[in-house]
Parts: sequence; C-alpha cells; structure tokens
Amino acid sequence: MEIDRAIRECSDRRLQTKYNNATYVIQRALALYSIEEVAFSFNGGKDSTVLLHLLRAGYFLHKGGQNSANGDLNDFPIRTIYFETPSAFPEINSFTYDTAATLVKLSLPYTFDYSLNCNCSVDNMEKRYFLLSDNLFLSSYGLQIDTICTDFKSGLEALLKEKPIRAIFLGVRIGDPTAVFLLFHHERAFFNCLVGQEQFSPSSPGWPAFMRVNPILDWSYRDVWAFLLTCKVNYCSLYDQGYTSIGSIYDTVPNSLLSTSDSSDKFKPAYLLADGRLERAGRAKRLSSSNCGQRPVDSNGLSSLDLHKNSMLTASVIAVGDEFLFGTVEDQLGPNLCRKLHSVGWSVLRLSVVHSNIDSVAEEVEQKKSSDMVFIYGGVGPLHSDVTIAGIAKAFGVRLAPDEEFEEYLRHIIGDQCIGDRNEMAQLPEGITELLHHDKLSVPLIKCQNVIVLTATNVSELEKEWNCLIELTESNDLLTLLEPYVSKQVMTNLSDVEIAQPLSKLCLEFPDLHIGCYRTARYGSLVVSLKGKDQERLELAMKSLEKKFQPGTFKEMN
Repeated sequence: MEIDRAIRECSDRRLQTKYNNATYVIQRALALYSIEEVAFSFNGGKDSTVLLHLLRAGYFLHKGGQNSANGDLNDFPIRTIYFETPSAFPEINSFTYDTAATLVKLSLPYTFDYSLNCNCSVDNMEKRYFLLSDNLFLSSYGLQIDTICTDFKSGLEALLKEKPIRAIFLGVRIGDPTAVFLLFHHERAFFNCLVGQEQFSPSSPGWPAFMRVNPILDWSYRDVWAFLLTCKVNYCSLYDQGYTSIGSIYDTVPNSLLSTSDSSDKFKPAYLLADGRLERAGRAKRLSSSNCGQRPVDSNGLSSLDLHKNSMLTASVIAVGDEFLFGTVEDQLGPNLCRKLHSVGWSVLRLSVVHSNIDSVAEEVEQKKSSDMVFIYGGVGPLHSDVTIAGIAKAFGVRLAPDEEFEEYLRHIIGDQCIGDRNEMAQLPEGITELLHHDKLSVPLIKCQNVIVLTATNVSELEKEWNCLIELTESNDLLTLLEPYVSKQVMTNLSDVEIAQPLSKLCLEFPDLHIGCYRTARYGSLVVSLKGKDQERLELAMKSLEKKFQPGTFKEMN
C-alpha cells in the first residue's frame, strides 16, 4: 500500500501514468491467471527491483485496494524465480538474498530443489538463504524465492513441470539494449527475439510454453530511477558506486561519466546520470572484426582493388511530401543526394515522390527494399502529415514502440514537451531501428534495416548529414565506399534519329558504362552523357562514338 500511496502523492505526472499503465497490466494478468499460475523473474537489477514493487502494488490493488487496507496483505504470494550464475556480482547475490531476509522457514508438502548443481555446501546455501529441499523461505515482502543454479533451460523446464506456472512477469524494457536477456545472463538465447513483443507475449518456439508479461516495457532509465527514489525502496548497492547497467563481473565497470572530478576511482550514484541513453557506457565493448566496414564478397579471382572498383551497390531515394506533388516546393534534396551517392560509387535505381500518407510510404518502401540502401526524407516530425516513420514500420510489418534513447535526445532539445506517455516523435519501428550518432548531429539519424531516414529540409542540412554518414562509415559498415563514378558529356546538333542507332551499338560495346542523352530544349543541342568507374573506358567509348561521325560533330562540355 505504501508504494501506491507514494506514487499518487508525488507530483510526477509522467511517473503516475507509467505506474497506472504497469499496474493495469499486472491486474489484468492476475485476472487472467490464478496466483498459483504466475511467477516473477527477479535478478537483483534496478528494473526487476522496480517490477518487484509494482507487483506488490498491483497485487494490493487487485485484492481490493483501500477496501483491503485493514486486511492481511503483507504476504506476496507470487512465486519469485532467481537464476544464479557464477559470473554475477556478489553484491547482486547479496541484495537478492537480503531482499529475502528476515525469513520465516516454512515446511511445504512437496519436495522442490533446483540447487543441487550449485558448487557450494548445504551449510553455505543455508546461510545465503537458498531454497533447500522441502523448505521455502518467506521474506518480509512475503517472497517465495526459487533459486535455479542448473543450466537455464533445464531448470526452467523442471520448474514449469513441477509447478502449474502459465505466466512469468519480466522486467523487460524496450529502451534497454539488454532487454532480451533479462531472466539473467546465461539464458540469452531464450530472450533473443524482442521484435513484436507486447505486454503479453508467448514464449519463443522450442522453449517451455508460458506467457511473458512485461509491465514496464515502455519505461525509460529516467522512469526507473524516478520510481525507486519516489518510493524510497532499497536497490543494489552497486548503483551507488557508479554502475548504471549491471551485467556480469566480466563485462561491467562503473560508468566513467559518473566519475567525480577529484578522483578517478570514485563515482556518483547511477540516478545522477543525466542522459539515459548512456546507461550502458559502463559495459565493456566487444571488438569488431578487423574487416569491419568491408562487405564480405567472393573475389572470383579478381584483385581486391579491381573487385572494389567494379562492385556496384544500388540505392533508392524517396521524398515524402504533398508539397512536392502540388508543386508548392521544388525538391532540391533528391538530385543533390543522387550526386552524392554517385560520388561514393553507388548507383541510384529510382528517385520517387509519394503522398504524405502511411500506406503510400509503406508501399514505396516495400518496393524499394530490394535496393542495397534506401534513403528517405520528408514527413518526419510531430505534425499530422509526418507519416514517414509509421510508413516504414508498416512496410517491415512491425509496430511503433517508444525508444528511450531517442526520447532522451528529444528531451534535451525540446524539453518536457516531448516526454508524455505517448510521445509520437519517440515512437520508432520496433526491433529494426538503429540510431546513428555523430557529435555534429543534435539528434541521431534513424536507420531501419536498409532504410536511412534523413531529417534535412534544405541542401545545407543535407550536406551536414551526408558528411556525418561518411565519417560514420569509417568506423562501421554503414555504407561501403566504392570507386566513385566519373562522367563525360558532349554536345551535338545531330537529330535523335541520326544518333539513335550508333548509341544503341555503343551500349552493347561498353556494357559497363551508363550511356544516355537528353535535351535542354526541344530544338536545342543534344547532350550525350557517359558515366562509369574507369576514366580510360570513358575515353575509349567516346573515341568509338566519334569514329561513327564526321570530325567536329561532338563538342566536349565542362
């Protein structure tokens, strides 16, 4: 009851909304399943600590709220599962068992022991409040803790076989990159599919069947700490030592952004981290392969230089906006972007303009997904006509979901206007979105699989975003930089009929070149354009064309 009172008496309306939504999910689950059919996965981290107290409040509300305030609701009958691993921090284990401290030992009518494979003595297990055969420990919160020390899958299978569990509450957050690993650290394969996950999500194929219940799916780093501090509940001591995201002892260090100015080994507490998007800055990064940034290809006997020169990657460009189709605004970004793509050796298959309509965007993206990369601009923002992101999500068959990291960026730019419960600008395609960070960009670019969303509205902004993309390419495989296209253009007064057949033969003779022609006026000069990646081939093609006509027929253009 104290959790519910603390939230309702606070002035944080966003936190109150998050709390109401989460406890609604919990009450809905408790209405769908009996108390014997639900369990709670606890790992000692901040997210699962939040979920623990949300479950306490949700159970309180489920049992009648204030009408039951005088009743005995101290016990928390939802079974709690803890997967212990040798790589866990001692502080995590201590906090978990301290949470289950002040215990009363009860005798149960069944034998239940998943601790047999732990490398510790029974005496030691007793001191650390492990669950032993025929014994269950109840904490001051009334927790029923089942500790599993066997391998994850077999332990979970045994648990579900022994108990009639049909649903498990998980502290999964979409904004947390490790959300898919949250039962604990060694069972990662089970939670490696976050795409499409809702508050209620069935377990993955090949694993024990149960319903995953995710009450805090849309919570951010800020929301987690707002809850813990508002409710004044205990949390793992590592968070007061500068740890912001806790993994194993092998890949986690204090967040250097919380280092105090007077000492390199002293850190401020985690709740003082200003940017939630930097939550994982204390996680050790795994090195990428030495050929990062290079597209793996079969050389087919060509040298790497020849292969690189002759490679061809294709791009499509999509402009979104009724203003282009009505002729209100002239699109300058499309042609400029095409030139930039040619400068890095990419071939543009199509430049298209679509209505500010979700279905129109989705259909166009769906058609262009076969390109190596799709660039889309226009229709990005909070207006009713800004439908680009929603259209991309529909094209890939995923939903829009809150992105904590992107929301933090927006919050720093436009303040509290962007942090409502349903901030439309922070809703991104779920499971396929990558944010492209650059120091020169106030907001990261959005990449959804092979679709890059540009926010530029004029040529100078496009220049800035493009330069950032090229710089990012130096450290990852965002864009493969190929031999740039070179071109040669000549002007002639020949008629279309006179030059048609010779140009057709030239195309057959030089299939590696792009050969085209156009007029700037119906009765003006004809421009012949040759594009390719080898200057010598362009010169040979030009000489071949000139031999078919009288000298002086063609005049070279700058």
